[in-house]
Amino acid sequence: MMDAKLLESKFARVGARLRITPTYNGRGNVPLALDVRSDAKGEFFDIDLRRKDVEVEVVDLRKREQHLLLRARTNGDTDLYLCGHDERHWFVAAIPEKAGPVTNVFAAMEALKPPEVLEAQRRQGIKGKDRLRRKNAAYARQGEWFFLPAPKLHVEKKLILQHEPLRRGTGSRPHWGEFLYRKGGETVYVCDAYPQGLSWEKYHRLLRDQPRAKSWNWRSMTRNPEAFVKGKISHPDHKTIELYVWHKVLMNTEGQSRAMQHVVFLD
Repeated sequence: MMDAKLLESKFARVGARLRITPTYNGRGNVPLALDVRSDAKGEFFDIDLRRKDVEVEVVDLRKREQHLLLRARTNGDTDLYLCGHDERHWFVAAIPEKAGPVTNVFAAMEALKPPEVLEAQRRQGIKGKDRLRRKNAAYARQGEWFFLPAPKLHVEKKLILQHEPLRRGTGSRPHWGEFLYRKGGETVYVCDAYPQGLSWEKYHRLLRDQPRAKSWNWRSMTRNPEAFVKGKISHPDHKTIELYVWHKVLMNTEGQSRAMQHVVFLD
């Protein structure tokens, strides 16, 4: 049985408010939805319980860092969420299952780092609390984006784009890079009906089978290219950072988690 008062008190220990909404609407197979909402008092976490058999508990919290690790169990499945404060706002990040057993806040923060970031900090000998910093010798971080130094990268001037967005996905507010260079990736064709894009083969097959699709305002884009940025990186919820050499862009691993479908607000 979930102890709502205990949950509220643990969120309060990291300086956050919690509201639990037991709607029990059974919408699909989603046991709960997590959101960061606002009212006259400011931001608060909202847990929408959609099934009665879900159990939610805080398994670790760090008062100084204002972070806690939340675990939700239902039907034999276990989902983990890192809830915390980053610069100016509260956030929720789902922890990928392939990270293995994660039992504390620090392990959850490490699980959100992509393999290249973990390798870079190992190579640079980054240890202890230095791994929690937004900037160290291995990387810089702004929100869900990591930036790895690539000082030897040579870029032709004509290929440099200016004031380009870094987007996690549909509906997210972009981070903006002053200078950006992309290479590699797969060309896809995107429209409102296919926001994730279609390969060349699927695009032309669709146009052949549905001639009306030609009028759907398609645009050509590149999926999963390597991206590099330099200069100022900005976002309204984060302090602007400035990168004086080219840095490779990597997103955290929350998109690899099953639990991400339960998170409404992430950034």
